[in-house]
Amino acid sequence: MNTIIFTELNWPAIFCGAVAFFLLGAVWYSKLLFVKKWLQYLNINPDNADAKKGMAALMVTSFLMMFFISILISVLRARLEISGMEGGLKLGTVTGLLGSFAIFINYLYEKKPGGLFLINGGYALVGNIISSLIICNWV
Repeated sequence: MNTIIFTELNWPAIFCGAVAFFLLGAVWYSKLLFVKKWLQYLNINPDNADAKKGMAALMVTSFLMMFFISILISVLRARLEISGMEGGLKLGTVTGLLGSFAIFINYLYEKKPGGLFLINGGYALVGNIISSLIICNWV
């Protein structure tokens, strides 16, 4: 496997893309936006102590996944020679839709509500777009 591409990546941009994706989640799943409906769809009682167990590990793991997504976005950006606002928007939309469609397939089989898909799939889409915009404009 040729790994030279990893030496050519903009690691600060990747990190910032991941941080922005993560911070979007703090707003997306907050009282400002969708937390009430999201909790309702999942039948989670936020006052239950069990609902908060392992939260630090969940946060660290989710950030790592967003970091890996940002690495993949950066590899695609480099291989496809994409840059700028328009390029970032297109790349983020394509990668975000891929992630959203994967979520949708799982939700079909799990018989989860369509509204939950709109919340979680929308987060994947917008998060990918934000990360891609950062990575494609920090060239």
